[in-house]
Amino acid sequence: MAGTITLTDHDAIRSWAAARAGFPAVVDVSPEAGTQPMLRLVFGQNAYEDNDRPERPFNAGGYELVEWDEWFRIFDEQKLALVVAADEPGRREEFHQIIRRGDR
Repeated sequence: MAGTITLTDHDAIRSWAAARAGFPAVVDVSPEAGTQPMLRLVFGQNAYEDNDRPERPFNAGGYELVEWDEWFRIFDEQKLALVVAADEPGRREEFHQIIRRGDR
């Protein structure tokens, strides 16, 4: 991996994820449902949502695929940034890290 770039622009993040078949997701990591969402991007087979699985409580682990609008609302509220691998010819890295803005 040659280097990284930091993205905060919504269109740039959406384009980066789309080029890798990535989808926005949220994991609720709080002891009480809906109080502490953690953002994720999921790729490939991980983006498949099985509608036949039994219902589970919000805090049962795993992630929920969400719309970009909801994902970006949390992204901006928490003042986050997305660090990704710089593009290299012939390679399409999925490396990414969600950080607080200013942590880099």
